[in-house]
Amino acid sequence: GEPYFVHPYEVTCILADMELAGFKVDFKHLEEYGKKLNAAIAVLQNSIYEKAGGEFNINSPKQLGEVLFERLGLPVIKKTKTGYSTDADVLEKLYDKNEIIADILDFRTLIKLKSTYVDGLMQVINKADGKIHSKFNQTVTATGRISSTEPNLQNIPVRMPLGREIRKMFVPTNDEYVLLDADYSQIELRILAHVSGDETLTDAFETGKDIHRITAASAFNVPIDDVTPEMRSNAKAVNFGIVYGISDFALAGDLRISRKMAKAYIDGYFNTYPGVKEYMDNIIATAKEQGFVSTVLGRRRYIPEINSQNGNMRAFGRRIAMNAPIQGTAADIIKLAMLGVSRRLKEGGFQAKLVLQVHDELVIDCPVAEQEEVSKILQTEMENAVRLSVPLTVEIAEGASWYEAK
Repeated sequence: GEPYFVHPYEVTCILADMELAGFKVDFKHLEEYGKKLNAAIAVLQNSIYEKAGGEFNINSPKQLGEVLFERLGLPVIKKTKTGYSTDADVLEKLYDKNEIIADILDFRTLIKLKSTYVDGLMQVINKADGKIHSKFNQTVTATGRISSTEPNLQNIPVRMPLGREIRKMFVPTNDEYVLLDADYSQIELRILAHVSGDETLTDAFETGKDIHRITAASAFNVPIDDVTPEMRSNAKAVNFGIVYGISDFALAGDLRISRKMAKAYIDGYFNTYPGVKEYMDNIIATAKEQGFVSTVLGRRRYIPEINSQNGNMRAFGRRIAMNAPIQGTAADIIKLAMLGVSRRLKEGGFQAKLVLQVHDELVIDCPVAEQEEVSKILQTEMENAVRLSVPLTVEIAEGASWYEAK
């Protein structure tokens, strides 16, 4: 039948409810965390000074450039009008050249954590209820994902243990409440199986096989039982990279391997999942021809870049063509799920409230007494938001903080 559009007005009402509900922050814990960050920053700072052979302002690109490229003699990757570039891309390329680079990257992450989440959160905690009332937007991203600002709760750096710890600051309303965190399992790969119809991919999700192990076995040409954790983790990067139209160059950078090796991984992937290769080729051709791509639910993303005279713009357009239908469909699905969950919580007269949406996860502040029923509602509404050719599965966890519930 007709594609079901997620009505922006209905979503706006839910986002308004979430902003009003707010998310409680443990102020004392946040203060302690700030002290812990300061200590970690000081340790890194000393380590950097030691490796640089003297003190300098690490936050000054000019001084940092002089230390790296003149004093330490590292190869110059990129120059700017004012001197040497020391942006994240440059540092990533120098990663193996000197141990100081890892320290600088960590130092920058911690400084950002402190300014954004400790100092930033302290300023926006509402004195009356001890909660932060983040702003949620549905018209900022091009793919249709919801974004959040003041503070942005969606890009907490989770790769570093200290980054993950920020989630410990987010707690339920009081001792009689618990946080429920419901997360779609590999939703983008499931959507890829649906839109591409690839048999191996579809079969893996229907039978509950480990998709990263399957990819690893074929990419490294070993029996599935011989796949090591490292192989699996590299295959995971390929699986998710493909969804973003990743190039061998970008994958080589991400996994710190040679470009030739990265190309072998990507070729191995397309041999295992030929349906995906066919889908990618077709979607690019469609985008060139009609100037847009659509999500499974029929929402369009226009891509004028795909027919640009400029090669870089064309490549950008191709990546969008591959990714927008998948990421856009995931955004549509979670919005439908939010509508369903919100409606059922209201109809059932529950006290539980949706407090956060982060891409493919929902967080609910829930009285302990309602926990069992609300978990069932979350599971049912999220898993049945749409019908795809493969099942959508949801993992639900609970805890006395967002960290524990993740």
